[in-house]
Amino acid sequence: MKSNILVVDDEPIARQSLSDILRLEGYHVTAVANGEAAVDHVRKYAVDLIVLDLKMPGMNGLDVVQVVNQVAPDTEIILLTAYGSMETAVEALRQRVHDYLFKPASPNLILESVKRGLERRELKLNERKQEDEVLVYRTKDGTEVDLMRRTVTRGSITESLTPAEGHLLKVFLGNSSKVFSHRDLVLLVQGYDVSQREAQEILRPLVSRLRHKLKPFPALLDRIQSVRGTGYVYDAEEN
Repeated sequence: MKSNILVVDDEPIARQSLSDILRLEGYHVTAVANGEAAVDHVRKYAVDLIVLDLKMPGMNGLDVVQVVNQVAPDTEIILLTAYGSMETAVEALRQRVHDYLFKPASPNLILESVKRGLERRELKLNERKQEDEVLVYRTKDGTEVDLMRRTVTRGSITESLTPAEGHLLKVFLGNSSKVFSHRDLVLLVQGYDVSQREAQEILRPLVSRLRHKLKPFPALLDRIQSVRGTGYVYDAEEN
């Protein structure tokens, strides 16, 4: 299924150029000229991702972000601007903007950002689906993971996990054999997007603490494996 992308820019040439670039990649694209039209479209139609200009007459980009976060919180947003500042970038990230790009951004940069934004959206939707489906996991050796209580139990041994540790273990258990990058895991566990280098610095101590707590539970510990140069994978339990 084609992803639905909304392009919002008051400059006709920029709006058309962005739309053409995205359509050539196979996306279903709608383009509007101002923030008011963007908000009206999002209220009426499903939008997976918005490429949004910051400076526009009437509602500016950050105004649109605030409304979209209320009416369509699963929609990812890429903010484009020719008048960026560090303060604006920080505010954009605080408001859950996926990416912040300066004009003129190259087509490759835009397409890469769109791809990552859609992947991020899919990861979050899958994670929410898993939360609704499974709360307790059991391994063949009798180890039980209670995701609601954040406990791991086997026999008389029980270990409590922190929220971050529990969330990380939940991601692993719900995605056996799937290789996650460091960035993917930080996004799923912590809720924000960072560079690969920053993600490694955040994730390594968290994985180390989780592994330490799982030492009494080899059925779990032995399956959390590093993937060199990429991230981590949770090996599926053998039948």
